[in-house]
Amino acid sequence: MAVDERAAVPLPTNGDLSRVFHEIGDLLEIKGELVFKTVAYHRAADAIAHSPVEIARAYRAGTPPRIAGVGKAISDKIAELATTGRLAFLERLHAEVPSTLTEVLAIPGLGPKTVKLLWKRLGIATLEDLRTALDSGALRDAKGITEKGELAIRVGLDGLERRGVRMTLGDAERIVESIVELLRDAPGLVALTPAGSFRRRRETIGDLDLLAETDDPGAVIERLTTLAPIEHVVGAGPRKASVRLVRGPQVDLMTFPPGDAGTYLVHFTGSKEHNVRLRGIARDRGWSLSENGFLRLGEDGEPETGTATELRTFPTEAEVYSFLGLAEVPPELREDRGEIEAARVGRLPLLIEEADLRGDCHAHSDWSDGIHSIEPMAETARARGYAYLVLTDHSHGLAIARGLTPERVLAQREIVRGLNRRFAAEEDAGTAPAATPPEGFRILHGCELEIRADGALDFDDEVLAAFDVVVAALHQGRRQPRAQLTERVLGAIRSPHVDVIAHPAGRMLGERARDDLDLAWDELFAAAAETGTLLEIDGSDHRLDLAPERARRAVEAGCRLTIDSDAHRTEELAGIRWGVAQARRAWVEPAVVANTWSRDALLAWVAAKPDRTR
Repeated sequence: MAVDERAAVPLPTNGDLSRVFHEIGDLLEIKGELVFKTVAYHRAADAIAHSPVEIARAYRAGTPPRIAGVGKAISDKIAELATTGRLAFLERLHAEVPSTLTEVLAIPGLGPKTVKLLWKRLGIATLEDLRTALDSGALRDAKGITEKGELAIRVGLDGLERRGVRMTLGDAERIVESIVELLRDAPGLVALTPAGSFRRRRETIGDLDLLAETDDPGAVIERLTTLAPIEHVVGAGPRKASVRLVRGPQVDLMTFPPGDAGTYLVHFTGSKEHNVRLRGIARDRGWSLSENGFLRLGEDGEPETGTATELRTFPTEAEVYSFLGLAEVPPELREDRGEIEAARVGRLPLLIEEADLRGDCHAHSDWSDGIHSIEPMAETARARGYAYLVLTDHSHGLAIARGLTPERVLAQREIVRGLNRRFAAEEDAGTAPAATPPEGFRILHGCELEIRADGALDFDDEVLAAFDVVVAALHQGRRQPRAQLTERVLGAIRSPHVDVIAHPAGRMLGERARDDLDLAWDELFAAAAETGTLLEIDGSDHRLDLAPERARRAVEAGCRLTIDSDAHRTEELAGIRWGVAQARRAWVEPAVVANTWSRDALLAWVAAKPDRTR
């Protein structure tokens, strides 16, 4: 009687397979393989991790599914892993490259070439080896490691050891969407809602919280713990579960009965400080508030218990806040920064929404460091219903971004004029996209003007005066003293030709030892308010600059803002929503945001700048 030897081999989960192919990609990077090959393995790993199909089981059954990005070579490796539990290719890689180097590669800012150099020249194969080499000064003796490079490695290692998994909003959204897709058809599931810091749109996200409204909690929990791309199950019970994702965060799932969403959404959205205030208000009114609902307090001040106890629940958050005598507080404001007091007296702000935006004042094309050409960038903005897109390729002082010389500016302007003539003709003929607004769509010709290290602007006044909109930014000389940095930005604010200061703090979330430029912010806000220079909230989820606290101070000082995508490819234009979310966290209303204005109103504001700066 034949024996199926495969039955004795444990069935790899999608998470197991994903880890293997991510590791292969990392090891190939360290070896110095071609980029397209390493990227192929990482893409396959991601596709496997988020597949709703149990990949290994399907391979064993002889019905391998189609997986995006998986060709024959990788498919053969999946088959080998599924049937034998081993992979000869990975074992050969382990013989050539220590697997622990993938941990070293995880240090922010440390690329595969440097990891290979540290290993080959100093024998550094683990994080412990690297820490020892740093403390002993051994890195200084390695050819190819500068003093500045050593400092960067130390900062990156310290950061890796301090932090958990922190994600951008975009990364968190992609993970949430994949988990939602996996759970969507679970038996008894009514609704699945993200909660926690992601729902409040914090700048970076740690763990993810999901709320499942369901009459079959066991089925939803089983689906999460068996199909999700998990590293391991942290815990699972009758109503909730926690799992750690492969190369990702912890996901906490809480279930609750249909019709009881209100208090669950309030409680698990947070923040902790906001919830403490709500519980205090409830207690003052004679109730105990928890995620389960409201319980009447007894004479001893403790919640009443027993079969006759009344538990008050509500289907919506609005009803929960109303029961407490408050207007509903938008999730972005739930940080205990004045929103409770405003909700009590009906003075919450009418927050800006993405639909309020009439255009985008900061976007790039392949004329500098963008990916797509001008036309598809414009067509995508037009399809979004915008009246304008300000094209802001870099000026030539930022050489790393292939910035434009004055001669290239003139050539680009002719391209813009030609496209605008075409847009006008299509609008006149009635053949423009349905989303085109009544005033039509136009590209506004601008630039992202470099504020040089000596404070000079990258183009002279004659060149600047010919742009529709000028966006200025500081990228160089970030380590200068506060007074010098501030004076450089003030010079741009006071220029009659500079209309917007882009990503004013110069932050890059999680990628720089010092996120923000050391600036005298109150001086900058006063100058921007006086001159009418607009300050940007950059919607790139890697920047989100101005930060909400700073943007709120700017508006209180009398400044006006723009909310922009800083897009470098067509799909990044949609990232403006993250800028809107940060503006909402800053209590920003539409009237103070310049790109909620019509095209004519924006251009009129820009045209008046010289008079305000004299």
